[in-house]
Amino acid sequence: MSLAQSQLHSSIDEYLQREREAAERHEWLDGLIYAMAGESAQHSLICANITIALGMRLRGTQCAVYSPNMKVYSGRVDSRSGLFSYPDCLVVCGPAQFHDEHRDVLINPRVIIEVLSPSTERYDRGKKFMRYQQNQSLTDYVLIAQTYPSIEHYSRQADGRWLYEITNKMDSKVLLGSIECEAPLAEVYDRIEFTDTDKDEPLLITEYD
Repeated sequence: MSLAQSQLHSSIDEYLQREREAAERHEWLDGLIYAMAGESAQHSLICANITIALGMRLRGTQCAVYSPNMKVYSGRVDSRSGLFSYPDCLVVCGPAQFHDEHRDVLINPRVIIEVLSPSTERYDRGKKFMRYQQNQSLTDYVLIAQTYPSIEHYSRQADGRWLYEITNKMDSKVLLGSIECEAPLAEVYDRIEFTDTDKDEPLLITEYD
């Protein structure tokens, strides 16, 4: 999703109460509430495609795919800091664990997927990824470009390091070993039209903040 349009100081309890009554979605980072802007048609279609692709393959398994309307908390449960966010797609394996009795904030994501936008790419690669890593259940972080075919996959290794792989061939697949699932680029980018410039655009690597 796009970066915040506005921000407001709030405690976690205040944020969650407001969010349950709000018509629009907001994210919370270390006491600040950020309003989320709307998404492009390209972004929305890719989100739907990856949700369908994983959902079909995980049917009948212990893993479930959640839509962008499900919040994830990244941080210590007893902390006054952290991140409440709405990943573009996420997978939970085994029983879902929630932040509180309202059961609307997951705390045990296995896979988190973000579709990159020009305004959020640096944040998704940097500070947001660093926060997501606080979820010990997280084994895979996936970044999907929306203007040209490219999927980046970070997988957590046994020693805590993150292994990086990139796939940008339309006839290739991204393998998510921790959930024994694959995501073919042809399905992720189904009905997405790239211009000739988009197809040749090099990957932009942005430094972490």
